[in-house]
Amino acid sequence: SHTLHSFLFSFSSDESRAAKGRRRGPSRLPTATPALAWAPDDPYTPMEDYERSIQDMVHQLRNGSEPGDTKCQVNLRLWRSNRRSLSPWAYSINHDATRIPADIPEARCLCTGCINPFTMQEDRTMASIPIYSRLPVRRLLCQAPGEVGHKASGRKKCHKKYQTVMETIAVGCTCIF
Repeated sequence: SHTLHSFLFSFSSDESRAAKGRRRGPSRLPTATPALAWAPDDPYTPMEDYERSIQDMVHQLRNGSEPGDTKCQVNLRLWRSNRRSLSPWAYSINHDATRIPADIPEARCLCTGCINPFTMQEDRTMASIPIYSRLPVRRLLCQAPGEVGHKASGRKKCHKKYQTVMETIAVGCTCIF
């Protein structure tokens, strides 16, 4: 099983190599279902599969698959890379009702500094910073006042019309000097 971080950074190399010779038909999923799945790099994966994988991850987060503590510490007993990192992070749910998917897991750094691997204590001479990735989302487009078909009541009439845009989301944390 993989976490969001490891899936993002390992899926691209393994799966995209396997996908190079195969350009038709549905994309194949990784053999082991990741604990926290994210958008694969394979451009042939349908948007619905991508959105479903994000919904699955949000469901896992809501059902307590992530520990709730927010301490700046490394936990070597956990297999998830976000808790074993020298810049540990936790996931929270980024909610936006005008977006599909409405809920996206987002990384939040647990330390200001970084964990010193020798003392296992926070060292503030270094800094933990978020790693950002641009993810495709569908944005709800609403008709603006003054446009044809706009109701005179003063309330904005909103048609269920969406546009795919790229949104920047924190996917993990790293340590810098």
